[in-house]
This record gives sequence, C-alpha cells and structure tokens, in this order.
Amino acid sequence: MMLSKVKTCILQGLEGHIIDVEVDISSGLPQLSIVGLADMSIKESKERVRSAITNSKFQFPLKRITINLAPANLKKEGSQIDLAIAVGMLIATETIKEIDITDTCVIGELSLDGRINKINGALPIVISLRELGFRRVILPSDNKDECSALDGIDIIPVESLKDTVSYLNEELKIEPFKTNVSDIFEQEYEYDETFEDIKGQEGAKRAMEIAAAGGHNIIFIGPPGSGKSMISKRITSILPNLTFEESLEITKIYSISGLLEDNELIAKRPFRSPHHTISPVALAGGGRTPKPGEVSLSHFGVLFLDEFPEFSKNAIEILRQPMEDGVVTVSRLTATLSFPSRFLLVATMNPCPCGFHGDSLNECSCSQRSIDSYLSKISGPILDRIDIHTEVQPVKYKDLEMDNKNIETSKDIKKRVDKARRIQLERYKGENIYSNSELNSKHITKHCKLDAQSRDLLEMAFNNLGLSARAYNKILKVSRTIADLDDSENIKDNHIAEAIQYRSLDRKYW
Repeated sequence: MMLSKVKTCILQGLEGHIIDVEVDISSGLPQLSIVGLADMSIKESKERVRSAITNSKFQFPLKRITINLAPANLKKEGSQIDLAIAVGMLIATETIKEIDITDTCVIGELSLDGRINKINGALPIVISLRELGFRRVILPSDNKDECSALDGIDIIPVESLKDTVSYLNEELKIEPFKTNVSDIFEQEYEYDETFEDIKGQEGAKRAMEIAAAGGHNIIFIGPPGSGKSMISKRITSILPNLTFEESLEITKIYSISGLLEDNELIAKRPFRSPHHTISPVALAGGGRTPKPGEVSLSHFGVLFLDEFPEFSKNAIEILRQPMEDGVVTVSRLTATLSFPSRFLLVATMNPCPCGFHGDSLNECSCSQRSIDSYLSKISGPILDRIDIHTEVQPVKYKDLEMDNKNIETSKDIKKRVDKARRIQLERYKGENIYSNSELNSKHITKHCKLDAQSRDLLEMAFNNLGLSARAYNKILKVSRTIADLDDSENIKDNHIAEAIQYRSLDRKYW
C-alpha cells in the first residue's frame, strides 16, 4: 500500500479551483473517512466509490483509508470528485500502475455499477484547468461535446471506471476528442417566429431594429392585442450571430445550471421569458449555494419581461445593477460570487391597468390615481436604464389585408443590423466595447459629436421633457445607432429627432 495524489477540480461560481485528492491506505480496522471541509454530496461519495470499485471487478482494500481534500480551508461540494477518489484509491492499491499524472485532472460522478455520469459545470472547469496550465482532463463521455471545442487541452472522454483504469494503465487507447467549431457557427439557423408574421406596426419594427443594431434595452407600451409580445418574441431572428467567445461564456453559465441541451455548445442567442411571479432570487441568482438567475441565463441574449409592471417591485429594482454593470454579484455567508449578465432587456406594458388609456377605439375605465399607481411601479432609475420607449397602437384592418410579398423579412432586417454592428466593432476596436449601448460618458463625448442644429434640438427636448442626465446619454447612444443604420459617420438632427421620439415614458402626459 502507498500514498497517492490525484488532481480534480471544484467550482465556485464560474471559477475552478484545483483540489488534491490524497489517499492514504494503512493497516487497521476497515474504515473510510474523508477530511478537508467536504459537504454532504462528497461524503456520500464513499458508498458510490466503494460499490463502483467492487462492481467493476477491482479489489476494494479492507484497510484504514483516509482521503484528504486539499486545501483543507476551501469548502468543497459536488459529486464530480467521485472519479478522482476512485482513481486515487486504485493507484494506492497499485491496481493502476505508478504513472505521472501531475498535468492531468480527473472529474466525474460514479454510478454504483461503475459507469461515469454527466456532471454540471464541465465547461467552466475545463476552461479554468486550461488557464492553470493542465494539458489533459479525463471527464465523462456525456460532457465531451461541450468541452471539445477548446484548444490547448486534451479532452479524454470515458464511459466507466474500468475504461479509466485501462486508459491510465495504457491498455486502452482513447484519442482526445475534438469538435470542428466552424461547423457550429457557420450554419444558418432557421427561426420559427420571424418578422414576416407581423403585418403593420412599422414603427415598432423600426424600434426593434434599432434595439438589435445597438444592443439597446427597449420597452413597448400599448393596449392588449396590439402585438407587443408578438414583436418582442421575434427579436432573436434579427440579432447578430454568436461569436465563439460569446458562445463559450453562455455555455459556461448553462453548464453549471444543468440546462445544456444535447450537451453541446450553445450556438443561438438565449431568449428567456420568466413569468411575472418570479422571485428576486430566481431573477438575479442566488440560493444557499449561489447559482445563476435569469439575468445571467440571458447573457449575450434577450431577457423578455412581458407585462413588466406585474413583476414584484423588488424583482424590478434588482435589475438595476446587471443592467448598468453587465454583471450581477451575489453575496452569501459562504461566498461572494459574480455572474455575467450582459443582456438585452425587452419589456412590454399596458398604459394603464385596464390597458386602454389613450386608445381611440376603447374607453379607459381607470381613474387617474390608478393609472399613476400602475405606472409608478416602474421607477425612474429603471426607466432611465431603458434606452428605447415606444408606443404600439392596435393594428388597422387594411394592414391585416396586406400582401405578404410586401412585408420585410427577418433576414432583410438582420442584414442591416449586422452591417451596423460591424461599423461599431470597427469604431470601438481596442476599447473593449461591442455595441453603442455600452458607451460611457468618455466614449459618448468622443464618438457622439453633434453639430449646432442637433445640439439645439437636444437641448430643447431636455428642458421640455425634464430628462435626466442618464436619459440624455441614452438619446445620444440611440442617435449613434440610428446614424450607423443610416451609414452616416456623423449624427444629424434627424437622427436626434428620431431618438427623442423613443422616450415616450419621459413625456409629461405620462
């Protein structure tokens, strides 16, 4: 018997931490103990490891077994340590011959029959391992697709403990698994819901195009049945394609949340639409062991909040930090973790509780007090963080009779959006900015210069509408996007005028 050491990894948020699994087998009464600040899921691994070793036809040592998880001061949780514990025990009993695996990390959850189950968080673990200099990782076969697009580290997928032992003993050859990334991102995806389905509503579609082109948050205000939700659900069909780097970030979040479909890289932008009864913790993230919420699951995609004022006040206000900083910080007694949350917010609301305030076809039954109470659910700071406010009127009959041949397709709109995004990427090269919505005050001064006529128009709107400084900056950002769609290097007065029209909720009659 001997002392063995195997390296594995645990996650805190999206960051991986290396754990040394040290196994010591000595004479004494048969006993298996795990030390090193392990949680219940790891302590339960004793029985999984015992059964997996026995059912894989290996000898389980009837000795005193001590397993230390170092560093001892770091709290550890997760069943992905099972395989490393089993490998460490089999090295200590010389079932696995003495080999150099200092540059290899072992992760995986064991079944009682020795099979290796899929784990959550495999991609962020492997990315962390690559950054820490590891050359090889042994992981469950079901996790190979999400991790195999990474360069610089070999992915060794294994089906069972027996295969793992045979591989380490060089009795079984397993080639590193690799995926061709270009095959994933070069294909054209089809969407079930596209702008061809929408008749009329040219103003709302124009606002959505601007939102997609500049990454601007947007809210639609209109009566029931006017098409607010229908338009909102089609925004992903005109957003730019994901880049490989964006895909990795999104997949990391979905991986630790256990939401990966087909265990592959996510290649389409997320569209999340939580119900208005959602709790603040589910929206922002949290729990005893902090996990990503909807704002992080919408990262580089769309967070759609239908009937915005119906969400709880706390849930709405919790959006402030992620909307402003692109990151949400969750603090708990055991840890303070940050999750990325650079999402495009699309929200809808009625102009009043009954929905017909200002509607020429239906009479509003709400009192002014109830209207004010309803609108006050959306605070000024939240509205200031929404770049585009636009009104949606009911569709007219003549628009419903419109010939589909005259309706612009999502692909047509997407071409303009992609062109505007390319202009922005070129303009902000080297500044760590990817869209106009991310401009700060310094960048606005540099990239949103106005002529005298445009400045006068903006000053008049600022004074008449009682805009905040943040709303002023939002108008400039939206103007910059409109100019990019217009293929104009400079912002002109017509761009400013259109951007001002997208501040409906700042107008005094609201």
